[in-house]
Amino acid sequence: MKILAVSDRVLEHLYAVHVQQTYADVDLILGCGDLPFYYLDFLVCALDVPLLYVRGNHDAGPQYTIDGRTLTGVQGGIDVHGRVVHINGLLIAGLEGSMRYRPGAPLMYTEAEMTMEALRLAPTLLFNRFRHGRALDILMTHSPPRGVHDRPDRAHTGFRVFHRFIRFFRPRYLLHGHIHVYRPDAFRVTRVADTTVINVYPYHILNYDSPPEPEAVYSPS
Repeated sequence: MKILAVSDRVLEHLYAVHVQQTYADVDLILGCGDLPFYYLDFLVCALDVPLLYVRGNHDAGPQYTIDGRTLTGVQGGIDVHGRVVHINGLLIAGLEGSMRYRPGAPLMYTEAEMTMEALRLAPTLLFNRFRHGRALDILMTHSPPRGVHDRPDRAHTGFRVFHRFIRFFRPRYLLHGHIHVYRPDAFRVTRVADTTVINVYPYHILNYDSPPEPEAVYSPS
């Protein structure tokens, strides 16, 4: 299973007519937020594979295309915020948005609010554990866990609840965006308990059965 995960930045080599030839072996697209809907829609049409996505903190409201269309979501894609989807043999769930840094703004959550969003997934995940022998394969988020790939400013601080989620439900992967990386020595792959956490900005090719070697291991202080 080969997965194309994208977030936060439109890439010319993906938003191009030759993408179908370059990534012909991709089986699934995962969007981790802050991307134009037209870009994700293009990838769905070009690669002709399923797309699951969550919204980032900049994805609120309708989006407008140059040809006058109004987009409120990705046609052909599935917004998985607060949902668990069984697709291509994988159990995948999503949690959108960032830490709240502006009062009343959409797609931003306090720690308590994100905890409630995560708890809403619990009944389905517990049923999955009973039925499939595992709760979840991939958790898609926009923001990272607290202390893993995040930044000290409030807008880019991760959520503590993701650590509790990882410990209890043990997804194989947590894929996130939101944290723009420009330094070649910045960590993008971190092991947290039994979960491989990957910052997919601006894109990442994941071979599901061959996890990348972690560049760091998270140890709670």
